Amino acid sequence: MAKRTKSKPQERGSVLFDVLYEDESRASNRRVPMEILGGLDGDAPARELIEEQDRAISEKSGRPLRAIRSLTRSPPRPMNIGDE
Repeated sequence: MAKRTKSKPQERGSVLFDVLYEDESRASNRRVPMEILGGLDGDAPARELIEEQDRAISEKSGRPLRAIRSLTRSPPRPMNIGDE
């Protein structure tokens, strides 16, 4: 019987972004899957995903679409003692 080899655990999760819109409003902690980030595009795919989400939200709510001025990664949260 062949021995089953264990696969290495994949790095999964999401990255949080803070979004600043042209009208000076802010959306904090917008979640983006880690799989779409990295590579030569850097954080550009995150901007595209958030713009797509914003388009869907504006269509459903009837509110105008807000233009994104800047997109930055949210600072990491400090770990609590029990979070290990």
